[in-house]
Amino acid sequence: VQLQASGGGLVQAGGSLTLSCAASGNMAAVGTMGWYRQSPGKQREMIATITKRSSTHYIDDVKGRFTISRDNAKNTIGLQMNDLKPEDTGLYYCNAWAGVSGYWGQGTQVTVSS
Repeated sequence: VQLQASGGGLVQAGGSLTLSCAASGNMAAVGTMGWYRQSPGKQREMIATITKRSSTHYIDDVKGRFTISRDNAKNTIGLQMNDLKPEDTGLYYCNAWAGVSGYWGQGTQVTVSS
């Protein structure tokens, strides 16, 4: 499974960005997909996941501000990020799980200025 993330950029606090991730390969084996974030000086953390049936999970920090979506027909997931804060700055990675195998795209940088 190959993943290609896009949509990062520089935005002011309070602004919005939309990330996209295009997946290819053996998608029939893929179940949960998600977005992870690695902020400066911190470990990579899961921020939102979505199952094949579009059941979602978010960390408390982004609930109400971020929305994850999935289009199984197009093999894409998205992350709509609203009311961005400087602490949301980081490298955002999309992720896919196929059984016990995890796949990662390259990160896309999100920088939120205060």
